[in-house]
Amino acid sequence: MTTHSPISASDITGIVLAGGRGTRMGGVDKGLQSFNGTPLAMNALLRLGMQVGEVMINANRNLAAYESFGAPVWPDGLADYAGPLAGVLTGLERCETPYLLTVPCDSPMFPLDMAARLAAALVAEDAEIAMVSAPEPGPQGGAPVLRTQPVFCLLSTALLESLSRFTQDGGRKIDAWTAQHRTVVVPFDRPTDAPEAFFNANTLAELHALEAQQPLK
Repeated sequence: MTTHSPISASDITGIVLAGGRGTRMGGVDKGLQSFNGTPLAMNALLRLGMQVGEVMINANRNLAAYESFGAPVWPDGLADYAGPLAGVLTGLERCETPYLLTVPCDSPMFPLDMAARLAAALVAEDAEIAMVSAPEPGPQGGAPVLRTQPVFCLLSTALLESLSRFTQDGGRKIDAWTAQHRTVVVPFDRPTDAPEAFFNANTLAELHALEAQQPLK
């Protein structure tokens, strides 16, 4: 197994998905909520920027606030807050590199080696998509189980036509679309991987709980 990826950081554009309604957060713009003094989406942008060549943001409201972060901001092309897949489609449409890496705005502690590990797996498995899986608490607080995290994925921009067709046909679920393509699932469960790296804040209470933890270095 190679220790470094033949896909360089400059081949990857990262996109922060901040286009949701924030329903479970009371309708607030989730990406603009503070996390340790920094807006969630800005935090994601900074972590992503350390790993890729270009960055952009997908947002559907408060565009001027997002533009102040210094990255291009693109709203969904699909109407009515069509979910994360609409943001992925926007990213593929705007991406000028061979690969796109997607992250949600509400998981502020994703690993700084994520892009490299996904890229290595993509090449090793000759895949079109590399998707994170991460430990989550098991049923009734049992042993952690690995679950895929489809909003954390590295994908070939050659998939634009496929995703356009899928969404035009009414498809909205990420995993239903990725199942149509060669996808490698990459576990982030090494002893050195923080178990909370992919926790997401759906509510303000969850955000404050995450904030109480020190961000990963």
